[in-house]
Amino acid sequence: MIYKPEGCIYETVSNQKYISSSEGLREAMEKGVILEAKAVLCTNSHDLIIDLPYAKGIISREEGALGITEGTTRDIALISRVNKYVCFKVKAIKLDENGFLTAHLSRKDAQEECLKEYVSKLRSGDIINARITHFEKFGSFVDIGCGIPSLLPIDTMSVSRISHPSDRFKVGQMIKAVVKANDNNKIFLTHKELLGTWKENADHFKPGETVPGIVRSIEEYGVFVELSPNLAGLAEPKESVCIGQSVSVYIKAILPDKMKIKLIIVDVCSDKAEPSEINYYIRSDHIDHWKYSTDNSSKNIITDF
Repeated sequence: MIYKPEGCIYETVSNQKYISSSEGLREAMEKGVILEAKAVLCTNSHDLIIDLPYAKGIISREEGALGITEGTTRDIALISRVNKYVCFKVKAIKLDENGFLTAHLSRKDAQEECLKEYVSKLRSGDIINARITHFEKFGSFVDIGCGIPSLLPIDTMSVSRISHPSDRFKVGQMIKAVVKANDNNKIFLTHKELLGTWKENADHFKPGETVPGIVRSIEEYGVFVELSPNLAGLAEPKESVCIGQSVSVYIKAILPDKMKIKLIIVDVCSDKAEPSEINYYIRSDHIDHWKYSTDNSSKNIITDF
């Protein structure tokens, strides 16, 4: 079983086979298969109603998520699932007084299995898939599997500094992340180590080129412009530019020994830059060591897992 963030298995042939008939639901219950379908309602008692073709699906509040009964998970974790896909196991299938089929489901059971069989086995340096669920100013919350949450702090998202997680990601976006630590199933994540070293990013640019960028910081001595998530350069001061604007910049010089890029802002292209497409430089499923700095630089920016 591969444990994925919610929304990843709904369209699969296997999932559709199980949820599309009463026989499929019974088979899934017998085998303990984790399924997915969309939550269409959260009742006033915070039960989730799940859209199933041949049955009414119900996830009671107590079965809605790990920690709900204990009070360590707030009910917003249930309310926020409406109109989104949720994972679950089938606990029981019954006919109601009107003869309609009702499937009693448990998201908590699916999460418990994911925690035991997947999350508990994660180690520092493991590269995993995650889905952005919502933002706070200090970071992005992500689903690392079956709706189990983890936090990606804002300062781990990239080397280029951003003012808000929405500068880098979109809600619902699938990303990769690196496990920084696993403290009794509490997963700590980082992201910047997957976005390339200074040299790997700088190799995409040449002096004399004019390229797009995003204004990330404005100082008295100049304007920091992001060329890629792990690469920023310093442009000469320019009036009427604001943080977050999309600009075009002329590359004056690239200095590997100082890890600096000198720029001139040519034009302001838009007031708000959309998050750029993520280019991951590491294709394996594990990393032990990452060195951002160039070999001849006096700076030594590294991460050991």
